[in-house]
Amino acid sequence: MLWFSTLLLPFLGIGVYPFIREALRPDVATTREKTKRAGQVAALPSGKTWYSWHGQEGAPVAVCVHGLSTPAFVWGAVVDILVAQGFRVLTYDLYGRGLSDRAPGEQNADFHLNQLNELLKDQQVADGFTLLGYSMGGAIATYFAARHPERLKQAVLIAPAGLGHDLGPTTEFVLRHNLPGDWLMLTRGARELRDGIQLEAAGFTPAVPGIYEMQEAELTLHGYIPAITSSLRHFLRSDLGAEHEKIAASKLPLTVVWAAEDTVIPIANMEKLAVLNPDAQQISIAHAPHGVTYTHPDEMREALRHISI
Repeated sequence: MLWFSTLLLPFLGIGVYPFIREALRPDVATTREKTKRAGQVAALPSGKTWYSWHGQEGAPVAVCVHGLSTPAFVWGAVVDILVAQGFRVLTYDLYGRGLSDRAPGEQNADFHLNQLNELLKDQQVADGFTLLGYSMGGAIATYFAARHPERLKQAVLIAPAGLGHDLGPTTEFVLRHNLPGDWLMLTRGARELRDGIQLEAAGFTPAVPGIYEMQEAELTLHGYIPAITSSLRHFLRSDLGAEHEKIAASKLPLTVVWAAEDTVIPIANMEKLAVLNPDAQQISIAHAPHGVTYTHPDEMREALRHISI
């Protein structure tokens, strides 16, 4: 049996190595101490959240929720647009991303909404604000708008999840298999997601300087890949058709910006939403990939020109 054990050891090593490497990655508290990113920490009941305000105090508030894998810096160009329009903008990192804590719990709708609600309370954001969501953040914003339309002036969704998406075969495997899926995400899954978005955006000059390097650095932080995995399993599998119908019934003003060449969130979802909410103002940006917030700033400026201050 010694020969069998000798043969088995390398396979055991391959199996456990990704989990050991994840456990040894730098923790977010240490990273926060060394960061040069502008922002502050809100000690919320569920965990510390990294946030930043932009624009003049006293101006109408816009709150921006980022997507699955790229933290709040994905909003850089859009923040400039909103501030120029007269908004005071609040951005923050979702738990497990950027400089926010790796808060425990399944990252489902209630998990993400709880962080948003706690931050709004902590920062004393009054009702009547504008809520923007990009990609998975679009799904978070959709849930919030469906549950609390009376708290919003308007909602803006950019390439929003919730009506169907394509994250590739690796992600589909991860959704179906827990432990093997965890292993696959730690070895290649998260990088495939990142590389796919970067490849789609190739040829465009990003309006957020250093965004690809900052995205790459996320992969080195403890808890980042497990957070993505949890959101994939417990949140992004949901269809939000019923939520969009609730928003339509509430008459909350809704603007939705789509990227015509998006391979993650298909442009066909534009037609689905037109049925669910005929009053929604929908805008398609030609030749734009999923990274539209930082690849097409001029077109985003024109699209956001339609929202009211």
